[in-house]
Amino acid sequence: MPRLQVTRCSKEENSKPAASRSKSSPPSSGGSPPSSLAFPSNNLSPDGNRSLSSSGLQRTSLSGGVQNATLRCDLPSPAVAVRNLVEQAQHAHLCTLMSAMHHRRAGYPFGTVVEFAADGAGHPLFSLSPLAIHTRNIREDARCSLVLQLPGWTGLANARVTIFGDVYPLPSDMQEAAREIFHQKHASHAGDPAKKSSRWLSGNAQYFRMHHLRDIYFVGGFGTVQWVDAGEYAAATPDAIVLHGPTAVLRVLNERFAGALRGLFGARGGGADDAVVISIDKLGADVRVRRAGQHAVERLVFDQEVVTLEDAIDIMQRLTAHVEA
Repeated sequence: MPRLQVTRCSKEENSKPAASRSKSSPPSSGGSPPSSLAFPSNNLSPDGNRSLSSSGLQRTSLSGGVQNATLRCDLPSPAVAVRNLVEQAQHAHLCTLMSAMHHRRAGYPFGTVVEFAADGAGHPLFSLSPLAIHTRNIREDARCSLVLQLPGWTGLANARVTIFGDVYPLPSDMQEAAREIFHQKHASHAGDPAKKSSRWLSGNAQYFRMHHLRDIYFVGGFGTVQWVDAGEYAAATPDAIVLHGPTAVLRVLNERFAGALRGLFGARGGGADDAVVISIDKLGADVRVRRAGQHAVERLVFDQEVVTLEDAIDIMQRLTAHVEA
């Protein structure tokens, strides 16, 4: 029989939240953009497609510190969780510093919502109009922060991350590669690869990259706060299950197992009005459960690692086989 473990990681647990700061010092800052902005070697496959695609980790109300929560709930490490989150998120809040040259309120933070993708090393890429305020800000001061959360945000108990770094325009010979990365990510989320040839072709937008990652602040829910060293983030690899059409993976799982999941989590007591898989990683799935108008995120732990959609379907079938929808 497969091992079934449904773990509720909730803010009602009575352990104190803990925050830890990596002892590693942040990368040294530079006053000017590097002369070369070469993508990492694992960024593009031989046919020119990006070797990494998209997904992430979302969980709520984890108490006792991120390390304890990671062990208790069979979660990815914080660095991997952030890589997964970056791959899953479709939009982000880009925060720049208002430029004295172009704007009033010089020196104040300026936030705006942008589409983004990430290269093979997890560095965010942006398609920005030269007329946009944030683009003009970046050209005057490269320092930025990027705030990301997964689609389906339901409150402060959901995972989010803030990435601090320096953003520079990519050289002309790398603009096409960046556009292809955008196509791959957003066509995958839209579920329509045919749109790859038509998006981001018009206008005079230019591609930028957060080249220097200075620091990363990860919040996995109430009580799960972790500074992730940029070097640890760069060394981490997203789970394979999140790299190829993660939106389609979640859609298939929810279409096939909605009733079974509702029965599985409802059996814990109090019933369940709804149960939706909101993220998946190689160790398990996070399921948003609604009971009497209240939402909580609960962990469904797998009895083996999953790599592909087929693996996920197989294990979900086994874990819910005894449940009546």
